[in-house]
Amino acid sequence: MSSTYTLKQRLALAIVPRLASAAIRFLGMTLRFEDVRDPGASLGFDAPPPAIYAFWHRCLLTSAWHFRNHNIAILISPSFDGELIARTVERLGYVAIRGSSSRSGSLGLRNMHRAYLAGQYCAITADGPRGPAMIAKPGVTQLAQLVDSPVGTFYVLPERAWQLRSWDRFLIPKPFSRVFIGWPLLTTADESAVQAALDRSVELAESRKNNSRKKS
Repeated sequence: MSSTYTLKQRLALAIVPRLASAAIRFLGMTLRFEDVRDPGASLGFDAPPPAIYAFWHRCLLTSAWHFRNHNIAILISPSFDGELIARTVERLGYVAIRGSSSRSGSLGLRNMHRAYLAGQYCAITADGPRGPAMIAKPGVTQLAQLVDSPVGTFYVLPERAWQLRSWDRFLIPKPFSRVFIGWPLLTTADESAVQAALDRSVELAESRKNNSRKKS
């Protein structure tokens, strides 16, 4: 695959993932995490694998640190930007599965299916890789239906963060920030149900963040 990249891209692939993973480690060590869950909801990745989880693309950086070294298979775009992300998260203990979560993402679906059958956690940015932001694409539901599994969802919200002007309004937590993680109940393999659960995960995290501000 490296022969398909320009010299500039090959240099970026050699340097950027090392720098990015190191920056994530240094930043992550300063963060404090607080889980917020609906009554009866379990914390994700506590249950034994295999399992399927969905989250929003804007949470990718903070999630990469918090859930590191769990051997989680994560679906990542086959684009050059996806290659940079894949090499970065692999250095944090993830298994990068290449493909798309869109309707044309049959390769990604097949690869995630194999990962699930191999007994791995499977995580998908439900609105990735290009959006629209916070609108779930069908890939999560298709995988869950294929393996007859419920879907876990979560939202990772820093109390203080820089928000990029990208399509997903990507969040970069500020050092020493608290981070709230919303965990709704598991949901069924249905597109509207997955969207509702993801919306609920946002609601849980934002509610705790707002309450925290009021107390301070």
